[in-house]
Amino acid sequence: MKRLLILTLAISFLFGSCADLELKPQDGATANNTFGQFTNVRSYLAKIYGAYSLTGNQGPAGQADLQLVNDEGFTSYIRAYWKAQELTTDEAVIAWTDAGIQDLNTHTWSSDNQFVKVLYYRLFLIISYSNDFLEQTSASNVENFSYSDSEKETLEDYRAEVRFLRALAYWHALDLFRNIPLVTEITANPPAQSTPEAVFSFIETELNDIESLMLPPQQNEYGRADQAALWMLQAKLYLNAPVYIGEDRNTEALASLNKVLNGPYTLEPEYNNLFNADNHNSNELIFTLPSDGMRTQSYGSTTFLTHASIGGTMTATDFGVGDGWAGLRTTASLVSKFPDADGSSDGRAMFYTDGQTLEINDLLEFTNGYAVTKYSNVTSTGEDGSDVTFVDTDYPLFRLGDAYLMYAEAVLRGGSGGDAATALSFINALRERAYGDTSGNINTADLTLDFILDERARELYYEGSRRVDLIRFNKYTGNEYVWPWKGGNIDGASIDAFREIFPIPANDLVANPNLDQNDGYGG
Repeated sequence: MKRLLILTLAISFLFGSCADLELKPQDGATANNTFGQFTNVRSYLAKIYGAYSLTGNQGPAGQADLQLVNDEGFTSYIRAYWKAQELTTDEAVIAWTDAGIQDLNTHTWSSDNQFVKVLYYRLFLIISYSNDFLEQTSASNVENFSYSDSEKETLEDYRAEVRFLRALAYWHALDLFRNIPLVTEITANPPAQSTPEAVFSFIETELNDIESLMLPPQQNEYGRADQAALWMLQAKLYLNAPVYIGEDRNTEALASLNKVLNGPYTLEPEYNNLFNADNHNSNELIFTLPSDGMRTQSYGSTTFLTHASIGGTMTATDFGVGDGWAGLRTTASLVSKFPDADGSSDGRAMFYTDGQTLEINDLLEFTNGYAVTKYSNVTSTGEDGSDVTFVDTDYPLFRLGDAYLMYAEAVLRGGSGGDAATALSFINALRERAYGDTSGNINTADLTLDFILDERARELYYEGSRRVDLIRFNKYTGNEYVWPWKGGNIDGASIDAFREIFPIPANDLVANPNLDQNDGYGG
């Protein structure tokens, strides 16, 4: 069984459920007693990690962190993030009718959309937890605690990791909402809105400052961040810099990627082993959000991705779970990027077609659109996971295959510190794994930015990167590239440029007069 950083202390008695940046212990004496015990500091660290995929302190439901929606499962951050990055693209549609969910398929969301609210408030809850952790464990406060020297050293590791987790949340917030408050301490004052440039600079500076404080690659406990996770986040930030701040930072992206590529990671020989119940054994995964069917139960993360992809004539037990939720399918646009839909050529084509139509005439009908079989709760040796409801499959946030693709893209975009021959070798390594031989290999003339965008779809579909990629390649809004149901049209239609980011939730604008709504979404 995988080793996990497990939450052993319910933090909810310290904090009320809040959605702003004012998060203080309700009782100072209680807080001092709690943080005076070092084991509880570790528990608080676990709470911050868990806030990316879990929903509260009583899994799978109960003592929810956020009281925003009727279904606590909706408030799993990575579930909400995945929907925002995938349902708004050519890679996924969903059949459900929960209020606001079809707005993601058709690009008609507003500032009252409940899924947009979950994204925004979960991000700032993570940021608030992080700010409070850093305040409670500051040097002045630690003087009041009887920590041993070794505990103080360990605390510095924890603090660096929390700063990384906060930077990760701020990157997501920058990418999704762009014009956001930047607050790094607990305050009762309504925060001011920052510029994208200020937020970008903060993330960049934070990551540079903590790089030497993070543990080396694969030297931390599984599921916790290390230097390689930091380098991947740097590379993501820099690769998308033209979108965020209008600057080319591909050379910096390559500098970070070269550190990853010189590390201990290797490609997983079998592609599907990256997405099954024992994927924690893969040497390709750099940073994951761990799932354990017995110990980290929630209706988000890969539990959602596995169950929601099963319906129609599919047999749930083939995927190690007890039932399907008949929700997620893909569009013909993704399927067309593969030479065939059955994976006989490119093994990454993991589609279920029996009883499914390729075309989606009805978004609400599961059998419209091919189902995706990428995630399962079955191990590489064919055994079921530990629970038939809550899966053991870890969510692959950063992996080596993505680093290969980012390296090639940064080289093609003119970054220094890389070369075309190495880029080509990385792409062909991915394709040799996919094809099982060299029949899918490409040559230098084939390696173009358009090819990279399609190859990212083939390699990374359903991994929560598609919206970011389409925006970076200028294929998300407008009508240069359309896919089924883009803009609410069955054949696809142009959408306005303001849809590249989401609106600030309407109730946050009311609560904080310092905030202005993102352009295109009204006041």
